[in-house]
Amino acid sequence: MTRWFIIALISLAVLLLQTTLIPFVAVGTIVPDLILIWVVVLGIARGQITASTVGFVLGLGLDLLAGDDGMLGLSSLTKTVAGFMAGYTFNENKTMQNLSSAQFPLTVAVVSLVHNLLYFVIFLQGTDISWNDAVLRHGIPATAYTVLVSLIPMFIMARRNRS
Repeated sequence: MTRWFIIALISLAVLLLQTTLIPFVAVGTIVPDLILIWVVVLGIARGQITASTVGFVLGLGLDLLAGDDGMLGLSSLTKTVAGFMAGYTFNENKTMQNLSSAQFPLTVAVVSLVHNLLYFVIFLQGTDISWNDAVLRHGIPATAYTVLVSLIPMFIMARRNRS
């Protein structure tokens, strides 16, 4: 129960950061996805079920708090898929090694790219915007920004793992 309480507190903090402070570090319209980074951390550290569950709840929270796109549940779907994908990297014996090595930003990159592709394929249904254009202008830059930000927890974990 203590583990779930800590996960819930960190998840709430990440959700609040994502919806309040992260828009201020936007580069144009591109923002890093802290929720996705947290879901990947959970996938690596706790597995698919925990990461998918937290991804769903945080995605729904994101839709409710910043739901300016009018598609309630889209973030829940994409964050759940992201958690499920990240959970494939779960290895109980190599958690710290995976979080403190280059595998972490690589996992964030792959999961973020699939997350963004799925998001834009669904979001742009019925619009005149081509999804290729949306992915090239928003999806890939958002993935790159998210991977760049994911280096911060990787270096923190690497430093903690060393000492």
